[in-house]
Amino acid sequence: MKKLISSHRELEVWQRAFGASMAVFEASKSFPKAEQYSLTDQIRRSSRSVTVNITEAWRKRRYEAAFISKLNDAEAEAAETQDWIEYAVKCGYLQRPEGASLYKQYDDILRTLVGMIVHADTWVLPMSARESRARRE
Repeated sequence: MKKLISSHRELEVWQRAFGASMAVFEASKSFPKAEQYSLTDQIRRSSRSVTVNITEAWRKRRYEAAFISKLNDAEAEAAETQDWIEYAVKCGYLQRPEGASLYKQYDDILRTLVGMIVHADTWVLPMSARESRARRE
């Protein structure tokens, strides 16, 4: 039997994205000071934006298009984070195994987000009778 989810924090994808963003934060602490206003800030911002956009999608699930739009934003931020991870590895700020692990975490998050987008109808809230009547008018 499926458990009803009452908060975005209960979503497995949100939990994984939050964990991954914290791992990015910890890894980026060792980046050089010269990267503080570029790579460090950007990778932290994009990784945190994944969870924030999932949260917004959850709160907008009354409207399928809005739900999908915010999930698309989360997907874009996750992909951007992967690019920053690649830069960090190429610049020698992250060891290849740590970078590969973080990259894979975001691959898994991306796979889940795409699944949620493709099956958005199973996530959105049903329309109330009033909303349904208003749409037909």
